Amino acid sequence: MAIRVNLDRMLLERRMSLTELADKVGITLANLSILKTGKARAVRFSTLEALCRELDCQPADLLEYEPDEDSLKNAAE
Repeated sequence: MAIRVNLDRMLLERRMSLTELADKVGITLANLSILKTGKARAVRFSTLEALCRELDCQPADLLEYEPDEDSLKNAAE
């Protein structure tokens, strides 16, 4: 996938556990883990807003566009 989630880096910088963030944001640990590992196919703006609020960051701190082979191939067609 061409979108990389940098949640693990933000947690490390904030010295916060995934469990602590899940409690503060109000989503399940399982769903937050899916987002952290990059397996999520979508994220609600309300969830993104809550993550940014609790981590004191911007959406661009959490999400990064990194083109992969499929993205580059599709762009060339």
